[in-house]
Amino acid sequence: MEVFMDDFSVFENSFSTCLTNLENLLKRCEDTKLALNWEKSHFIVKEGIVLGHKISKKGIEVDKAKIEVISKLPHLTTVKVIPSFLGHAGFYRRFIKDFSKIS
Repeated sequence: MEVFMDDFSVFENSFSTCLTNLENLLKRCEDTKLALNWEKSHFIVKEGIVLGHKISKKGIEVDKAKIEVISKLPHLTTVKVIPSFLGHAGFYRRFIKDFSKIS
């Protein structure tokens, strides 16, 4: 069996607690023989993209690259393509005021 995981995020209010949590996470990965892709790993960063959202000290924000993808989707010309568009847009519904009303 193979299990693929996209993201681990370790964060805390204090740097020392964050390092302790990171050490615990890495130990668990080692104990369970979970291989990590070190090229895709980022340590001690102030912001980053996690599960498609930008996380920073400002909180959770929209990933601008995802918005660009949505803005370049073809115009809705048939009823058949609407569910696909709503799926893309719905990913960011928490950032769109009255999303359920306008969708």
